[in-house]
Amino acid sequence: MPTPPDLRDARDAPGPVLEDGQTVAVGSRKFRVVVSARRRRIGLTVERDGSLVLRVPENCAAERAETFLRKSDGWLADKLGRREEHPPAHPVREIREGETFGYLGRTYRLEAGDGGKGQAPVRLVAGRLVVDKTVLRDPADARRALIGWYRTSGRRWARGRLQPWAGRMEVREPDVVVRDVGNRWGTYRPGEDGHGTMALHWALFQLPAHLVDYVIAHELAHIRISGHEADYWALLRQAMPECGERKEELDDLGRRLWLGHVGERE
Repeated sequence: MPTPPDLRDARDAPGPVLEDGQTVAVGSRKFRVVVSARRRRIGLTVERDGSLVLRVPENCAAERAETFLRKSDGWLADKLGRREEHPPAHPVREIREGETFGYLGRTYRLEAGDGGKGQAPVRLVAGRLVVDKTVLRDPADARRALIGWYRTSGRRWARGRLQPWAGRMEVREPDVVVRDVGNRWGTYRPGEDGHGTMALHWALFQLPAHLVDYVIAHELAHIRISGHEADYWALLRQAMPECGERKEELDDLGRRLWLGHVGERE
C-alpha cells in the first residue's frame, strides 16, 4: 500500500504546535488538522469528498508537519491524480416502485406494500424490498425510512461479524453503531473503560459482505494501532491477507454507492 512519508519524531518539538481543527496551507493546498492523543506519528488522508486531512499527535510542531507535507507532495499528487481519473459517481435515486437498491451485494427491487400492525415500514420479503405505500407518498419520509432500514439491518449483521476478526487481532469487541459518518466508511473511538465504539456508514451495507468485513477488520485494527503506517498494515494483513485487494475493490465500488441523494419526481 502506498503511504506518505513517515515522520516518527513528531512530539514535543520547539516552536508553535498544531491545534485540532486548524487549517494548514502548503503551496496551493489546504489541510484540516485532526489532533489525536493516541497517535504517535503524522498521517495524511484524502477524504471521499477530496478534502485533505492532516492527522497529528498532541504537541506536534507546525514546522515538522510542514516538512512532512512537503515530503508527501509526490504521494499526494499521485493520489489526487488517480482520483481525477476515477471521480466519484454517486447516483441520484427516486424511491419509487420498481427502483432497485443493494444490500450486502445483492440487488432488490422496491415494491409498494400495505403496512400491517407491528410491521416495519421497510422490510425484505421473498427477495423484494417492500416499503409501505404511506411512506412512499413523501420522498423525504421514504428516504428516511430506507436509510433507517439500512442502519437497523446493517447493525444487526455487523454485530455478528465482529468476533472472527477481533479474535484474530486479539482485541475486545467494541460496540457498533451504524449511521452517516461523513466522508469515511468507518471510525473507531476508544472509551474511557477500554471498551470503544465502531461506527459504520449505513451506505456501506449496499456492498458485498466481504467488503463490509474489510471495513470492520480495518477499524478493529485501530484498537491496537491508531495510524496507517507499516505496523498497522502488517497487523491487518496478518488477520486478512487479501486486505490490499479488498481495499482496491472498496475504492472502486464505493465511489458508485447511493449515499441518499434523491431526485425530484416529475
